[in-house]
Amino acid sequence: MNPSKFSRSILRAVLVGGALCIALSLTAAAQVQTTTTTAHGTPTKTITVQRGEIVYVSGNSVVVKMEDGTLRHFDNVPETTTVTVDGKQLNVHQLKPGMKVEKQTITTTTPRMVTTIKTVTGTVWKVNPPLTVILTMENNKNQSFKIPNGQKFNVNGQETDAWGLRKGMKINAQVVTESPEVGVSQHVKRSGEMPPPEPQPDVPILMVVAAAPAPAEEAPAEAAPAKLPKTASELPLVGLLGLLFCGISLTAMAIRGTVARLS
Repeated sequence: MNPSKFSRSILRAVLVGGALCIALSLTAAAQVQTTTTTAHGTPTKTITVQRGEIVYVSGNSVVVKMEDGTLRHFDNVPETTTVTVDGKQLNVHQLKPGMKVEKQTITTTTPRMVTTIKTVTGTVWKVNPPLTVILTMENNKNQSFKIPNGQKFNVNGQETDAWGLRKGMKINAQVVTESPEVGVSQHVKRSGEMPPPEPQPDVPILMVVAAAPAPAEEAPAEAAPAKLPKTASELPLVGLLGLLFCGISLTAMAIRGTVARLS
């Protein structure tokens, strides 16, 4: 055979085979019935809390001092990002330095098992165990399938593997795959407190004190006649009389003594 003709034959076979594979793959979606079910497990929740104080706001740029003292710069904050303060939703342009802010991130993790069942029904046209099988589908078109490892086929109520398939057998096969997955969802809550009001400067208070009226002068009462104080005492008089009597007694005694000596 001419080598050039042989090459052209090979190329033609490849092209025809490729076109056939494409056609089979396009019809596979229409001939294979697929059912998918999802079983959800028990979800778990994790709450992460971040707190800080706004120290700088300019446009859509915000700098927050976190609880650990670090500074975090949030640039290009979206207009849709809001903070709940006193029941009101404030956007980035309504934030002020000194505001206390808190961010709660609630993460919900849900395990789930996704089960996919593919059902294929057809007549065996050709089998290459244990790799592939070509079935004639209900639309009388042939379709090639890969045989999964350990796949079983139902033939007239009897179960067999790829080695038991024969041309002309009408088979029904189900491919069941289970894929564990984890669903993760997050919900973010932002809240804040307004900074305390600035202290008001002390304002002097003008106090008006009314002077109490002077009491009316009363006419001086007439003075009562003054009584002389009693300064005299009877004690000196008694003493004087005592001395007098003592003198008389001494004189009498002296006279009596003199008379007695003369007699």
